[in-house]
Amino acid sequence: MKKLFSAAVYASALLCSSFALTAHAESPEQVPAAVANASAATFNAEKLKQTISQTLGLEVSTARKTPMPGLAEIVTEQGLFYTSYDGEYFIQGKLFNLGPNVTNLTETSLAQVRLDGMAKFEKDMIVFPAKNEKHVVTVFTDITCGYCRKLHNSMEEYNDLGITVRYLAYPRAGVYQSPGTYTQGFEDLRSIWCNEDPAKAMTRAKAGSSVARRICDKPVEDNFKFGRQVGVSGTPAIILANGFMLPGYRDADDLKNILENL
Repeated sequence: MKKLFSAAVYASALLCSSFALTAHAESPEQVPAAVANASAATFNAEKLKQTISQTLGLEVSTARKTPMPGLAEIVTEQGLFYTSYDGEYFIQGKLFNLGPNVTNLTETSLAQVRLDGMAKFEKDMIVFPAKNEKHVVTVFTDITCGYCRKLHNSMEEYNDLGITVRYLAYPRAGVYQSPGTYTQGFEDLRSIWCNEDPAKAMTRAKAGSSVARRICDKPVEDNFKFGRQVGVSGTPAIILANGFMLPGYRDADDLKNILENL
C-alpha cells in the first residue's frame, strides 16, 4: 500500500512541476547535472525571494528550507510553492514525507499560514458566539452560496453545541468583474461588513433579503486574497483552531465530532 502511495505521490510531483526557470533549453543529458547543481546551491532566503520576484513577479512573504534536501518552500500572495535553493526550478504541488507515518508537509505549512492570517483579521470577523464556548471555527463565506446559507440557518445548533462561528468574506465571483468595477458579490459582502450591525445584516442577507448598500474601509478584498493564498477555492471553507481546513459544509453534529477528535 505504501509503495503504491509513494508511486502516486512521485507521479503527482512530476506532473505538478510547473516549469524550470532556466536561461536556455537543456538536453536530457544536461538535466541530471542541472538538478544536482541546483540541489547543491546554498540556501539564502533573501536572495531567493529576490530571484522569484524578478523572474515571476511574485511577492514572497517567507522562504525556508524543507526537509527535502535542496528544496525550499515559499509563501506568496498566490499560494505556497517550492523551488530549488537557487530559484532555477519551480514546483506547484504537494510535498509528502513518506516516513513511518505519511505526512502532508504542504498542508502542515498552510495550516500555520492560515493561523497567522486569521490573527490579522480577528478584529474584523463577524462572530456568532456560543454561550458555552468549547470550540472556535472560522468560515470563509458568501451570501450567494447555498451551503453557506444552510450552515448559517443552523447557527443556533452550532452555538448550542459550544461551537463559535467566525466569518471571513469570500466573494465567489471574485472582487472585480472588470478593471475598476467590483462584482455584486463583493459589494454585497462589503455592505454587510460595513453595516452598523453586521451579524444581523448577514442573517438577513442569507435569508434572501436585499442588502442595503454601505461603503467603508473593511478588509473584504484582503479576506478574499488571504483565502486564495491558503487554498480556498469554494465556500463554505471551514478553518479549524489548528489551522487545518475542511472544504464544504458540515452539519453541527459532524463538525462537533471532528473538533473533539482533532
